Amino acid sequence: MQVEEAFGQGISANVPTLVEAAPAADLPALEAEAGDPIPTKNLLQVFRDGGLLMYPIGLCSIILMVFVFERAISLRKGRVIPGPFVKRFVEQVKDGRIDQEQALALCEENQSPVAEVFAAAVKKWGRSCVEVEQAILDSGERVTTRLRQYLRLFNGISTISPLLGLLGTVLGMISAFNAIAASGEAAGQRELLASGISQALLTTAAGLTVALPALIAYLFFSGRVDRLIIEIDAHSQEVVNAIASDGWKDKKKPTSRRSSRTTAKAA
Repeated sequence: MQVEEAFGQGISANVPTLVEAAPAADLPALEAEAGDPIPTKNLLQVFRDGGLLMYPIGLCSIILMVFVFERAISLRKGRVIPGPFVKRFVEQVKDGRIDQEQALALCEENQSPVAEVFAAAVKKWGRSCVEVEQAILDSGERVTTRLRQYLRLFNGISTISPLLGLLGTVLGMISAFNAIAASGEAAGQRELLASGISQALLTTAAGLTVALPALIAYLFFSGRVDRLIIEIDAHSQEVVNAIASDGWKDKKKPTSRRSSRTTAKAA
């Protein structure tokens, strides 16, 4: 009995010591793990890790931002089709309050794309509808070409950027496998391959990051140009009807049968 009690007391005395000692021993390791910062990379480091092909992709992104800003300003509706000018010009032409010289002076003073189309029509003042409309078509083609300026650039960037990224990935994979073959150590090949693949895929991600906004910009501005051209055409048709020799302005309204009979009886 005394031996068992002594043995039990020894175990009970040692248990707290072991329990207290274990956390104390693990505490430095836990503190060391908690104190290690998570490795992070800034944008410049990611750009450098991507390789040489990140530079043309970065150049494409800069060009994209510059011309998106330029097109957003140039294709504003108030700049292409100024509402007050169009309303005043069409009303004055319809009412006959201005002649050809005055109308041409108004167009040259405004210098907007819609004013350029109107000026082409005014130069054919008094001609047939066919001649006036042909002048509008010729001028409209020139205006459309200017409005669509740089849209092909957006389309080109959206096509080229992913290809540059894919080329960078292929070259990075080749470099990674060459490094593994040159190392000759089986132990670190897995880590070396993973590091090479991660760096190689950076160019693909960068290329897609540039290509998607470029494609969105191309579709957005193409739709805006189409809407502006349709509106310019509608306003131009009003001008044609007002200034052409065979337009609706010069046509007499048809008389009804009752009025013609009344006129005949009076005669």
